[in-house]
Parts: sequence; C-alpha cells; structure tokens
Amino acid sequence: MSKTADISFSIIVPVYNRPDEIAELLESLKKQTFKDFEVIIVEDGSSVLSEKVSRNYMGPLKLKYFYKENTGPGLSRNYGMQKAGGNYFIILDSDVVLPENYMQTVHSELTKDYTDAFGGPDTAAQNFTPIQKAINYAMTSWLTTGGIRGKGQKLDKFYPRSFNMGISKPVFKQTGGFSAMRYGEDIDLSIRMMKAGFRTKLFPKAFVYHKRRNNWRSFFNQVKHSGEARIILSRLHPGTLKFLHFFPAIFTLGLILSLLLALFGCYFGLILYLTYFFALAVDASRQYKQLKLGILSALAAFVMLTGYGWGFLSQWMKSN
Repeated sequence: MSKTADISFSIIVPVYNRPDEIAELLESLKKQTFKDFEVIIVEDGSSVLSEKVSRNYMGPLKLKYFYKENTGPGLSRNYGMQKAGGNYFIILDSDVVLPENYMQTVHSELTKDYTDAFGGPDTAAQNFTPIQKAINYAMTSWLTTGGIRGKGQKLDKFYPRSFNMGISKPVFKQTGGFSAMRYGEDIDLSIRMMKAGFRTKLFPKAFVYHKRRNNWRSFFNQVKHSGEARIILSRLHPGTLKFLHFFPAIFTLGLILSLLLALFGCYFGLILYLTYFFALAVDASRQYKQLKLGILSALAAFVMLTGYGWGFLSQWMKSN
C-alpha cells in the first residue's frame, strides 16, 4: 500500500464471556468522530455470548461477528485479522472504552508520520470504580512501572501492548501475528516486529480508558501471569530482560527479608518499605484528589509488585 493515502482500518476485538464490556466498547466506537473503519468481534469460545449485543451495533457500525472455539486472545486476534477487510489493524481488549477522538488521533498520527506499528497508553475514566482507578495508578505510575506502559515518551524502544495497539497488514503477514502464548503474547509480537525491521512508535495522545480487573484476587493472578511470561519471553528472546523487569522480584525478596529481620528487632527495611508506600499514597492522593484513592493505590501497587515478583521468581525457579 502507499502508506498513508490508502490506509483502511479494521478494529479487532477478541472477547471471552464479557458481553457487558463489549457493549461499552461498541458504544464508544459508535461515537467516534472519525468513522471510516470496520469492527471485527471474535468470540473466543465463550459460554456467555456477545452476539446479541454485537448485532445491535451492526447498523451504526460496519461490524462483523465471528464465533470460534477457545484458543486464547492471541490466536483469536489473528483470526480476526484474517477475516478483516482493512490493511491496518487496531487491536483492542474488550475491557477498554475509547474517547471519541481516538480514531481521529490514530489517523492523524499515521498521516503525519507513518509507522508499521504503534501503541498507545491507558488511563482511568471518571466513572471507574475506586479499585479500577487504584489499579490504573499502580500500572501506569512512574513510581511503580517507570513509564513502560506508554507514559514514558522518551523510551528508546516502545513495545505496543494488545489492549491498545495497531499493526499494518504487511507486519501481520511477515510475522504471522500473535503466538499461542496465553500471556505476554503482545510483547513477543513487538519483539519479533522489531527483529524483522519494522518500526514501532508510541502515540501518546491515542489513549484508551482501561477497566482491567475489579477485585484484588483477579488482579494478583493477572500480574502473576505477567511475571511468569517475562521469564518465558527472556528464554524466547535472549537479551530482552532489563533491570526494570527485575524490580518486582527484588521488591518481593526484599520485603520477605525485611519481615524476617523485623522478627529480630531490625526495622530498617520495613521503614524503607513503609516510606515507599507512603510516597505512593501521597502521589496518588494528589493525582486523584482523594485520600481514599491514595491508600487504595498504594495497596494496588503492593498487589502488583508482589504478584508480578512472585510469578517472575516462581517461573525463574522452574526454568533453572
């Protein structure tokens, strides 16, 4: 294709047992100021179907709905791209909601400076639950993740993530799309894209509202799987582990050691941890202008760091 002049968009959304979320996403797509796109909904073997909800939007949107057996999100995205009529694929998770200028922003960015693939950041909407807002803080704050999810605009390389990413049809054809990995499949694809010589870029203004999990247990399991996936990715792609990836594991080991030392009257380590969480609570309280959300955000950061750290360490021990 002639890069910018011939871009045609297909939005690919895999879904598993989440018809309510799909309804919110489709409603936000209906309200887009830029409307020249199609939507591909891929039902990944759900028992609670999104077909009825999807069909309600087949008039307002150019929408296609497909049901297939459960294979996980990565292969379901590939299925959607195979069925798509566009030549630039926007990959979204089912638990995101788009601001009305999202597609216009993406189109403008690609017209201004075309790139083979892009990713955008995520944030919390005003109507999110307190836990969802707290989790958003933990996942996006510089104090917890260092900006690797899209808030760091000076990153040397940006790895698009599947909750908000775009890839061209040539990228899909050459790389084969997502692998069968259940977790970390988006980072795996990003690494393979870069190895193949494709250019990736962060579109900082193309953000989405990302709802994520709404309870601590499911959030812990989510980040635990992410920690496990990071070790698997390091085996698939040697040299991709960075110091920042070790931080949750170091944090978790340090916390265990600090608790053990406290049993013998040495509280220095615990004081350091309490100081860190106090700083998180203050920063989140300032951001959200609410003390309760500051405290919940510090708790979310604890769950995220220990969950990811535990997954990272347990998978490392299995692999060695």
